[in-house]
Amino acid sequence: MPSRKRQERIARILETLGKSGSASIKDLAASLDVSEMTIRRDLELLSTEGKIRLLHSGAMPVKPPADDHHRGYSLSDARSPGAEEKMRIGRKAASLVEAGDVIIIDAGATTEWLTRSLPPDLPVTILCFALNIALEAGRHPAHRVVLAGGALSGETLVCESPEGVGLIRRYRANKAFLSAGGASDTLGVTTIDAAEAELKKAAVASSQTRILLADSRKFGRVTPSWFADLGDFDAIVTDPGISLEYVDIVRRLGIALHVV
Repeated sequence: MPSRKRQERIARILETLGKSGSASIKDLAASLDVSEMTIRRDLELLSTEGKIRLLHSGAMPVKPPADDHHRGYSLSDARSPGAEEKMRIGRKAASLVEAGDVIIIDAGATTEWLTRSLPPDLPVTILCFALNIALEAGRHPAHRVVLAGGALSGETLVCESPEGVGLIRRYRANKAFLSAGGASDTLGVTTIDAAEAELKKAAVASSQTRILLADSRKFGRVTPSWFADLGDFDAIVTDPGISLEYVDIVRRLGIALHVV
């Protein structure tokens, strides 16, 4: 039976994970004022009980965040393939956002992790075209949210319409965070859906700095609808699985590469 002190600590860990969706061992240790080894032992116990999922550097709850009353409108399932990589990529991308930024956030699970990882009190304007991104960003008053509307896709939660594309083209953002179905040096950066590609093209055209969020499996892959060339991006955030071939290609194109 865990001691009372450990029970209280575990309760706080579960509360933190329930609110944020994930946390690193380092951050949990700092917030609870204990060693990282102590946190590791607590997380191992919670994992054995089936309450959390262990990650390389932290943990996430098995269930969606407790305060997420929009959980039906979420793509960031901890049990989905590549969930840990997407979380790390999203958190790194969030660190690139600064106070006062006007940003475009694309659709997808990785970009949802980005939105979740933004500091709640960070004053930022977010232009988006996916319902999960808008709902997540709108939870915090400091985030001004502009949603480009249209017909809702139940699978991707993207709002698609010519009017939505026009809205994005009329805006100007200093940073755009885009996801992709594939990223090829010869055939470009692609997505599955043609209508979604038009939204992504508008985001590329309306932004000063373009940042691609793509796990390593996307490099060398091609999907049907082109929306940008690889060289159109200023930065890429990916995971350590990216091949040396594509590391070399990205660097030759002068693109900043963040491997997390």
